[in-house]
Amino acid sequence: MSNTNTPSVAIKQLDANSKNFAAELDALLAWESVSDHAVVTAVDEIVAGVRARGDAAVVEYTQRFDGLAVNAMAELEMSQAVLQQALKDISDEQRQALELAAQRVRSYHEHQKQASWSYTEADGTVLGQQVTAMDRVGLYVPGGKASYPSSVLMNAIPAKVAGVGELIMVVPTPKGERNNMVLAAAAIAGVDRVFTIGGAQAVAALAYGTQTVPRVDKIVGPGNIFVATAKRKVFGQVGLDMIAGPSEILVLCDGKTDPDWIAMDLFSQAEHDEDAQSILVSEDADFLAQVQASMDKLLPTLDRQDIVKVSLRERAAFIHVHSVEQAAEVVNRIAPEHLELSIADPEAMLPRIRHAGAIFMGRHTAEALGDYCAGPNHVLPTSGTARFSSPLGVYDFQKRSSLIFCSPEGASALGKSASVLARGESLTAHARSAEYRIKD
Repeated sequence: MSNTNTPSVAIKQLDANSKNFAAELDALLAWESVSDHAVVTAVDEIVAGVRARGDAAVVEYTQRFDGLAVNAMAELEMSQAVLQQALKDISDEQRQALELAAQRVRSYHEHQKQASWSYTEADGTVLGQQVTAMDRVGLYVPGGKASYPSSVLMNAIPAKVAGVGELIMVVPTPKGERNNMVLAAAAIAGVDRVFTIGGAQAVAALAYGTQTVPRVDKIVGPGNIFVATAKRKVFGQVGLDMIAGPSEILVLCDGKTDPDWIAMDLFSQAEHDEDAQSILVSEDADFLAQVQASMDKLLPTLDRQDIVKVSLRERAAFIHVHSVEQAAEVVNRIAPEHLELSIADPEAMLPRIRHAGAIFMGRHTAEALGDYCAGPNHVLPTSGTARFSSPLGVYDFQKRSSLIFCSPEGASALGKSASVLARGESLTAHARSAEYRIKD
């Protein structure tokens, strides 16, 4: 690959045939979300304060961190009327876009609903599984000038489809700054209660409950390092969606897609923040150079080019592979959050892909569509966790209970085996409990 012009941002170049490739790839992917001592100490104090003092602590921390002159939790709860007013205040174009996205997200997640099931054995024993929704879920939404209405839809709608009884949203409003798109999304998604609190204090309030904020069964939604640290702190007290790392995209391209398209797809992740990761994999070395040229051309046109430059310099890479098999091996090693298969026959590639959060198939399927309105969830496993994790979905808000009903005949037959196994473990009360049901 050669470029007569000096690139505005030189992307790391890796060759999958290089003897150092494995080490170079490991170095590229290395990322650890480690809270420093000061963050951990602050979060410990906040969580302990909320747990001990409830509303009073939440009000105090909101005054301190968000600059709000409030005296009671009642001032920090937002009414449904406020949400409906926000829905009226946004433009028709914004409302229609939110409603379309919500409809598509809801339709997709309706397909994920799980039903209870059971079967009856010959002797009358019934075995099965009962599926029930969680009672109450907490949704954390970044606030202030930040606008993430798509995150509201992606987290709230699957919970509602699952049948969650009550959805509690927390969103900080620093210095009173509210985002109408976020509030309108909450109205459309059917959020039940909204509190204008954020940070570790909001996570603690949801996890342990206060006099006003109800305790939830699970907390979902993104946040900053204080929120992520607090979520780790309360895990086990409540369920969590995931501790997300930086956003990432891997584009696998055969060299036949417009290089400007690929460049902008890579930018779409890099603009998230400086830690975001954009990777392009191709068998066509000349195409990698073409994409570099497109990036040099288009980078000055970006609103967030300063962030993009840092992301590309620190974490981006072009990887030259030498076969389809090698390309698949690289993809599965990286296990990307977002995978674009910008190739002639993406369906033929699917059987080779084992690890990816979401797979965008074909040249016209930009990852950005999945972020907003395609339908599948945009809350995805990052930092290689797609090896064992899945996108957020309805199943994350449902629980499964095993069902066991023994007829007299079944209890007798099973009791004999249970007795032998229990006595083998020296648990004689277990054995005798089963033996009482054995027919002579």
